Amino acid sequence: MAMMDKLKSMLKGHEGQSSRGVDKVGDMVGRRTRGKHSRHVGTAQERLKDQLGRRRGGHGGEPPRP
Repeated sequence: MAMMDKLKSMLKGHEGQSSRGVDKVGDMVGRRTRGKHSRHVGTAQERLKDQLGRRRGGHGGEPPRP
């Protein structure tokens, strides 16, 4: 079982908490880097939410890449 599959199964039913956790970690990284990598941190947050299928307001934009 792949790591993302394990994470998805563990987080099933806790969509709100996982989304808040991704936001919280992204904010912490942004503070620690003093915003220097904010564009990359934001992109990473979006992609992780897409992978987890937990984006607010929908299921994400693009389908997963092969």
